[in-house]
Amino acid sequence: MHASLRALTDELKRLKASGVKSLAVSEDSLARLRTAVAARTPAAAPPPAGSTRPEAPVTVPEYRAPVRTFAAKPVPPPESPLPAPVPFTLPDGDKAARWAALRDRILGDPVCRAQVRPGKQVVFGVGSLEAKIMFVGEAPGAEEEVQGEPFVGPAGQLLTKMINGMGLKREEVYIGNIMNWRPAMPADERGVQYGNRPPTAPELAYCLPYLKAQIEVVNPGLLVALGATAAQGLLGADAFKALGEIRGQWREFAGRPLMVTYHPSYILRNQSNRSKRLIWEDLLKVMERASLPVSEKQRGFFLDRG
Repeated sequence: MHASLRALTDELKRLKASGVKSLAVSEDSLARLRTAVAARTPAAAPPPAGSTRPEAPVTVPEYRAPVRTFAAKPVPPPESPLPAPVPFTLPDGDKAARWAALRDRILGDPVCRAQVRPGKQVVFGVGSLEAKIMFVGEAPGAEEEVQGEPFVGPAGQLLTKMINGMGLKREEVYIGNIMNWRPAMPADERGVQYGNRPPTAPELAYCLPYLKAQIEVVNPGLLVALGATAAQGLLGADAFKALGEIRGQWREFAGRPLMVTYHPSYILRNQSNRSKRLIWEDLLKVMERASLPVSEKQRGFFLDRG
């Protein structure tokens, strides 16, 4: 019995160290534990001869399992089918006027607004209306839906560094997403959503005309799809099985050359020179296609010299 109790104690210590704070214990197990502890409690010494002090009974305090209240598992909002995108025509005018009209339409779209949690924003593209290069992601994340601008979180900050490495400023390119809202996931009791999920096919289908309209207004010379979801949103779900099949290759979308590469978050997860070099080689092709100057220093970025 001693060995069993020691083994039980060691296991409870291990569970506590791993973060377990309570266990479900049956009444039968508790009864057996009380019996074992009582059997190990030494009997009280008999009172001295002539003493009137009564013998103190040996008692085992009753163990009560801690009560732990579990919050109900958050339930995702019920899925309501998205309507088909409504055809629309941009007004005549210069780029700035057409872009402003498109922005107003997207930010005021009742379907887009209905998908956004309270206090968050519909997200629209940003950048130069004279950009030669347009970067396309899949959907906004937590930081983006707060600021209403694409690629402003950690992945966006890395994208900005990549653009700078190309010899450009963020303000000289155009950056957008296929999706105009953050795809919803279950939230906690405060309404805070943790994590992201890829957009569904109906979500992509609803927002894609808005991306095409941005491409029409900006009229970039070429596009860069960032990540598998963005690439499938532009080329079709059956265009490839793994991104590696077409990464670094030129495709076409909306009558423009399309380069497919990894999402900047890939680098955040794989911060090796090899991973960085894979994306950088794709961007070198983009620079050459866009007739941007490429220095020898730029050609050597992230090459292992050892």
